[in-house]
Amino acid sequence: MYLATTDAAATATQVRRGRVGGPVLALGAVSLVTDISSEMVTAVLPLYFVLQLGLSPLQFGFLDGLYNGVTALVRLLGGHAADRGGRHKLVAGAGYALSALSRLGLLLAGGGTLGIGAALAADRIGKGVRTAPRDALISLQAPPDALGRAFGVHRAMDTTGALLGPLAAFALLWATADAYDAVFVVSFCVGVVGVLLLVAFVPGRAAVAAGHGAPGGGPHTPAPAAPPSHHQAPVAPPRPRARLLAPLRDPAFRRVFVAAALLGAATIGDSFLYLLLQRRLDFAVSWFPLLPLGAAAVYLLLAVPAGRLGDRIGRRVPFLCGHAALLAGYVLLLTTDAGPVLLVGVLLLLGVFYAATDGVLMALAGPVLPAARRASGMALLQTGQALCRLLAAAGFGAAWTLWGTRPALFLAMFALAAALAAAAVLLPRRDRPAGSNPPDRPERQSSRA
Repeated sequence: MYLATTDAAATATQVRRGRVGGPVLALGAVSLVTDISSEMVTAVLPLYFVLQLGLSPLQFGFLDGLYNGVTALVRLLGGHAADRGGRHKLVAGAGYALSALSRLGLLLAGGGTLGIGAALAADRIGKGVRTAPRDALISLQAPPDALGRAFGVHRAMDTTGALLGPLAAFALLWATADAYDAVFVVSFCVGVVGVLLLVAFVPGRAAVAAGHGAPGGGPHTPAPAAPPSHHQAPVAPPRPRARLLAPLRDPAFRRVFVAAALLGAATIGDSFLYLLLQRRLDFAVSWFPLLPLGAAAVYLLLAVPAGRLGDRIGRRVPFLCGHAALLAGYVLLLTTDAGPVLLVGVLLLLGVFYAATDGVLMALAGPVLPAARRASGMALLQTGQALCRLLAAAGFGAAWTLWGTRPALFLAMFALAAALAAAAVLLPRRDRPAGSNPPDRPERQSSRA
């Protein structure tokens, strides 16, 4: 108990001094390397699907939505599996390994559409399996009053990988005369390095149990089990569906879930924004893979400040402001003809959107979830958002195909404005105070050593 208390106090002191603990930095390094691997591939997918395979915007909309939403059930199962016995590292490692192996699938698929689709599905399944356990590990390793900073540091390191990945792909394609096989091989090797970093440097279940497992930020000491009573009837275990949806019974989490789902349903996805920029500016398609770098650079610069701001004033404000920045990007695409202003403005606003929403949403949800359901609750939140973004991508692709780009953008703009107004009403005005537990969970209260 003394060692656990000392480790927890040391971690809290590091965060108060502007630093985060070693486990969060280790997870950030894993995400950095993995994102280099994944972004080497994903940076060229819109270009490959639309310009090389000749898919219509409607077809690409369904593929893009499927690419981001195929992991819905897997996210839930991954989060639930991680919470059972605290196997966060094991489940996350399985997801990272599957994503790395999917690069070999792309290599073996050649030009076959079915093979490519299967490899992409494997990559998304791996991402779905690992995301909630990874975010739960971050949440369990940081005090509730510093979750924004911890997630901001992680997302900044993650985005560094997203920044380097397209550059690596661009350099490889330039050096090998468009040899996509070289990109897939290097991507696989880098992905394996990420898995090895996770195994070597991220603490396992025992370290998490000794850290900030309790919602209050102190060492989590499970309450002793009550002795069995012969006068009590046996209680049937909850059904699997009920266990997966259990976090929604908490009113505060339910409001966050609904707000995130509404905003996700009005988020058309950055792939469409990049395609719109290419069509509006009519630049050479060889420069297309570099478009994500602008948004990633802004994200990298603002992720930590956005997280720290959320810790100080509440995470609701930056989360809403991030979606307002995305709305401004839609407006800019509709109203501006100046090429440099349009290019820089859209990429800047897109980076602000991700910096102010991605990690901030997890920091917003973390304190309202008990430690024993942290991964499954975050998985449920991510699943709802992913499914709504799938619908948004398919709907925008259909509107683009039927009516053209401007009517489709107007529809997306009005939908996002309405969702933003609803989310402003739904989200709690203040984050749940550090140290408080979700209601109706008296058995989850923590005891300090």
